Amino acid sequence: MRIKVLDHPLVDHKITVLRDKNTPSPTFRQLVDELVTLLAYEATREIRVEPREVETPVATTVGSHIANPRPLIVPILRAGLGMLEGMTRLIPTAEVGFLGMARNEETLDIVTYAERLPEDLTGRQVYVLDPMLATGGTLIEAIKFLRARGAEQITCVCVLGAPEGIEALEKGVDGLENIDLFLAAQDERLNEKSYIVPGLGDAGDRLYGVAE
Repeated sequence: MRIKVLDHPLVDHKITVLRDKNTPSPTFRQLVDELVTLLAYEATREIRVEPREVETPVATTVGSHIANPRPLIVPILRAGLGMLEGMTRLIPTAEVGFLGMARNEETLDIVTYAERLPEDLTGRQVYVLDPMLATGGTLIEAIKFLRARGAEQITCVCVLGAPEGIEALEKGVDGLENIDLFLAAQDERLNEKSYIVPGLGDAGDRLYGVAE
């Protein structure tokens, strides 16, 4: 599995503001959106393209065009939705599917409660969006789910990752080819409740608030 952690002062700045517990939800959403666009730029370096002839105002030339089958973007509900616009801004022609997976906070087991994806993903490049890579359980299950449907290349895009989660993900996908992970930052550790430290809290709650 290939792992890439972004190294850029603007990324560090935006993450610092995200970490601040006083950052309001609208600002939090905007910063996540901006960070994902930066992540997407790096994560799509190997997106498949094909030659395309175009006529400019002065000449005919051959450029590149995103190849078929089109890439598929899969946010993990619900927090992954906050990353969707930043990704589709860079790849507006991509298709979008949804995968609902949640961690049982007591057992830490991953439960799949919803999915909206093609039955056959043979040959597809899939980009999985999940803000926090904590224990790694959600991404491992998501990757296995997508690979079982034939996905050829799976790229996970996360804002933060804990060392424990990265290690678990590497072990969980051992033997699977064409799996990549792109992070805006790697944090220190998980605490006793499996939250990322220093982290930024519950990404879903900070994006959308807590429904009472």
